[in-house]
Amino acid sequence: MDTTAPVSEPRERLLRAATELFYREGIHSVGVDRILAEAGVTRATMYRHFRGKEDLVEAYLAAEDKAIRGYFAAAEAAGPDADLLELVIAGIAEDIARYHTRGCPFINAAAEYPDPDSRIRRLIAEHRSWFRGALEQAATGHENPTDIAASLSLLRDAALVGGYLDGVEHTKPAFVRAARQAAGYS
Repeated sequence: MDTTAPVSEPRERLLRAATELFYREGIHSVGVDRILAEAGVTRATMYRHFRGKEDLVEAYLAAEDKAIRGYFAAAEAAGPDADLLELVIAGIAEDIARYHTRGCPFINAAAEYPDPDSRIRRLIAEHRSWFRGALEQAATGHENPTDIAASLSLLRDAALVGGYLDGVEHTKPAFVRAARQAAGYS
């Protein structure tokens, strides 16, 4: 995902407003005028930074992707003696509890873009492919890292939905138990 667009305060306000609204209310239910009003910018300012709403959706998903990649980078920075897979499980649990309390932004976006060939769905597929690969890399040294990655990906998806529907107080510990079991810790 390309995140090399120039950074400016109006662009950042647009992206923050769009991110909050898209995540909280859905992409298609939020109009450009509402985003502009929340960001306090004009339509001309938006078009200086984004060709249209689809570009803003792409930037929103790119920012989500960057944040999740940052969690993996932070875990990797813990050093060679750290159990990367254990850190990743804890990081996913924390994400479920603190940041993504209304489900997965990628799953939510996919529900609004049913065409698998749309550019939004291609971005989602790219992110999910990277995510499974990163989980598999974290599971290196464990038996069946591919199976562990597939299980953790599925468990994360379920936990993000479960956290929203059932509350994180129930979902977070259940995710950690199931993830640790899938990873062979218990």
